[in-house]
Amino acid sequence: MLAAGQQLKGGVYGSSQADENAIRADGNTRARLLDVTVEKNAGAASNNEASSFYGLNAAVLALGQAHLTLEGGSVQASAEGATGVFAYDGATIYLQDTDIQVTGGNAGGIEVAGGGTLYARNLTVSSADKAAIRSDRGGGKLLVEGGRYRTQGHLGAPVIYSTADIQVHDASLMALDSEAVVIEGFNSVSLVNSQLSGHMQGSYDPAASDNPRTVMLYQSMSGDANEGTSHFSMQGGSLASGNGDLFYVTNTASIIDLHQVAVTPAQGAWLLKVAGNDGARGWGRVGANGGRCTLNLTAQLLTGDIRVDAISSLTLNLRRGSVLTGTINADGTQAQSLVVSLDAGSRWILTQDSHITALQGDHQGLDLNGHQLYVAGQPFTP
Repeated sequence: MLAAGQQLKGGVYGSSQADENAIRADGNTRARLLDVTVEKNAGAASNNEASSFYGLNAAVLALGQAHLTLEGGSVQASAEGATGVFAYDGATIYLQDTDIQVTGGNAGGIEVAGGGTLYARNLTVSSADKAAIRSDRGGGKLLVEGGRYRTQGHLGAPVIYSTADIQVHDASLMALDSEAVVIEGFNSVSLVNSQLSGHMQGSYDPAASDNPRTVMLYQSMSGDANEGTSHFSMQGGSLASGNGDLFYVTNTASIIDLHQVAVTPAQGAWLLKVAGNDGARGWGRVGANGGRCTLNLTAQLLTGDIRVDAISSLTLNLRRGSVLTGTINADGTQAQSLVVSLDAGSRWILTQDSHITALQGDHQGLDLNGHQLYVAGQPFTP
């Protein structure tokens, strides 16, 4: 346990006891760690929920009203439930130039929960079982500037998992075996000038309910996140999908904002799928667990196809010279609502027949390209 005003420089600090943190700051403690090595390589958490929600067995934990600063050094955690660095409740953690390596089960890289706050700058973070940047029940705030974040080895390890407000600037983010980003319920992820990629495991079947995807916005109904609108925003940088749908929205309302992002979708998958799910994971009631999505494109180029099922809705806004090349519901599916809006200078170039419920704005931006657009079931005549 760190004392108020304590400063540590250099040295190795570890724990091998179950349910014990290697470094812990509580109450009104203000402490600073410079170039220290923190190790939590033995001693398993006795309760998975306590390690995920409250920081039990984390290598570094701050809680209460503690303010903890770590500069340089490293955090190594391989014990079960040993998250690397965890801010809980009213605590605030400042991290800079630190290397964090997490390989234990049920553990992520850096995390906030219960209203904690964490500021990260120029970190190198890798994790093998859960997200490199993550939050859990009760959320909080997590701001990331620069650095490299990577997950590998587990289907449940996106590079970002959000039940909080997470902002990332100028970072490299890669998930090699899972989604790149998952947002649950009334929470958000905002990326600026960052490189994001995902390559979720699994074979792809366009007709299946549950497919690989790169960015998922959903509501699990587990109680970990309040119900409401999930928000993914990306400005500049790049977004690449190695397998599956680029965006998947189910059992939640959502907003997706893209502004001048270099997008590389996976071949043979949906650019955006807004749809219900089979309920096998408890994500809402079958027949009533569709998605509701607003996709805002600003000065954005996109190529790919969109699918919105009969219990879901989409509003697609193309602004400031955006261009979408692709089809929407080519199979004739009638979504609950499917509105496409074009401003002057933006274009939608069809690659197959498409079916929507309303076309708004500047119709001159519509390029049928030899195909037919059906609006509310009727052929559209320019």
